[in-house]
Amino acid sequence: MANLISVERASLALGTAQVLDDLSLGVNGGARIGVVGRNGGGKSTLLRVLASEQPVDAGRVTRAGDATLGMLAQVDALDPGATVREAVLGDLPEHVWAGDPRVRDVMAGLLGGVGAEAVGGLDTLVGPLSGGERRRLALARLLVADPDVLLLDEPTNHLDVEGVAWLAEHLVRHRARPGNALVAITHDRWFLDAVATMTWEVIDGKVEAYEGGYAAYVLAKAERQRQAAASAERRDNLLRKELAWLRRGAPARTSKPKFRIEAANTLIADEPPPRDDVELMRFASTRLGKDVVDLVDASVELGGRALLDHLTWRLAPGERVGIVGVNGAGKSTLLRAVAGEVPLASGKRKVGVTVQLAYLSQEVRELERYAAWRVIDAIEDVRKYVRLGKKEVSASQLAQRLGFTGGRQQTRVSDLSGGERRRLQLTRLLMAEPNVLLLDEPTNDLDIETLTSLEDVLDGWAGTLLVVSHDRYLLERICDRQVALMGDGRVRDLPGGVEQYLELRHAQDEAAARSQAAGRADGGPEPTAAVPVGPPPPSAADLREARKEMARIEKQLTRLSEREERLHAAMVDAATDHARVLELNGQLRDIVDEREELELAWLAAAEVAG
Repeated sequence: MANLISVERASLALGTAQVLDDLSLGVNGGARIGVVGRNGGGKSTLLRVLASEQPVDAGRVTRAGDATLGMLAQVDALDPGATVREAVLGDLPEHVWAGDPRVRDVMAGLLGGVGAEAVGGLDTLVGPLSGGERRRLALARLLVADPDVLLLDEPTNHLDVEGVAWLAEHLVRHRARPGNALVAITHDRWFLDAVATMTWEVIDGKVEAYEGGYAAYVLAKAERQRQAAASAERRDNLLRKELAWLRRGAPARTSKPKFRIEAANTLIADEPPPRDDVELMRFASTRLGKDVVDLVDASVELGGRALLDHLTWRLAPGERVGIVGVNGAGKSTLLRAVAGEVPLASGKRKVGVTVQLAYLSQEVRELERYAAWRVIDAIEDVRKYVRLGKKEVSASQLAQRLGFTGGRQQTRVSDLSGGERRRLQLTRLLMAEPNVLLLDEPTNDLDIETLTSLEDVLDGWAGTLLVVSHDRYLLERICDRQVALMGDGRVRDLPGGVEQYLELRHAQDEAAARSQAAGRADGGPEPTAAVPVGPPPPSAADLREARKEMARIEKQLTRLSEREERLHAAMVDAATDHARVLELNGQLRDIVDEREELELAWLAAAEVAG
């Protein structure tokens, strides 16, 4: 494969940070490269170096003479006075772009159709559009231009689950030619797995390359770490022998052979410095009773449109729900309704007595009142000390484990990056020990290392969890159940997960297209809204998921029966202890309630499985 971009021994320092350190790499034709690494680790800088937008201090960057290049930066450079047509299509004649299936695919996938209906039409001005809409315009402009080398910095930002799936499919289909290449920075692990043929990890000024997408990267990295650990153990054994030999008495030390001392010094100098690890801790969650939050016949209206329409939804203790839906369907509104932050047009909200709720908003506005505070003060505002397992740690120690080391603890909150602000606020929420946690796009601005740490925390968290996210990997990783908002004000269960949601959206779009075609054939006006469709027959994936769900519930019912038997035996043993019997009886009632819910869930799955 031809080398489209070549980097030879490049070094770059920004301030006191060595961003690139004697780096050599190449972008070959046909490659689709995913770039991962910590926030602030130099990923975006590397992309700018590849695009020749950032000069290096040493070394050189060369590009094949006839190779064209396009880059999607995190901040767009669209002319606010231009129309959507001018921003995306430039001066392409309509018969040219409208006759190109690739361009039509881009318009439909990112802008709602060839008329750019999702952003108000082709003649809409760019200036008044939202940040997310402008981001989609910039991405569409780049995909329409179709340069040989495509550099994308967080392309999935502001895309919903459906948009991410479309983008992955489009890039795989159109970026497989030997004469073009793709380099994309992303924290979306599903997207990385679906698109990348190679993964670059930017770490300490270097780039470590791995074949394949995210799954292959994790496996290969684990194997490298295993081999490094084995080498480190051998090295430590040798180091201990050398040091022991050197310490055998002062009189003898002067006569030691010089090469032995040099060997020991080399081993000591080779000890790698400790990394500034970002770590999220597990916090105890306050006990949650049987009643959590119920929305009963609830409606929420915004601008005359019903985002939630007579919705009844009852959250169960320990339930872990992922919420998906198109942008504007009401996902964030649903979370705010559960949190009690948006007034209901009708219906009511009931909250259990023991509920302690925490809500992480998408914009992290909760930290605005702390903008002038130092990081350490914002943490101490919740608690000065917190118990982690059997150990009590101070707010300063906690901040250090979060990656805010040394002087960073004195940094003002307003000066933190988006990822640091989100990490700080999530920690503040968890320190308060809630038992109901609502997360609105928690993966925004977080690097993969922090995401895996977050998932580790939530794995052991016993409360009720609601997550709105476009990150399929996160939803499938931490949620037991997924629901969708289809734009009709109702919540739809997804036994088949995100894949079922995409199938439903596809069926909805096809039904709308058929309705429009029928309207044109009859000479009537074209419909302006999608026609709701009834539930399709269960697919093979639905059937498999339903059977898996039935098997899972049956195992839970078996465990409940075993617990019930143990409780009955304990009640017999404690027959003379009235208080103990009452306590055991309460536990028994909880088991009965849990069994009833599981049986209802089993019946629902059995209905799908037939």
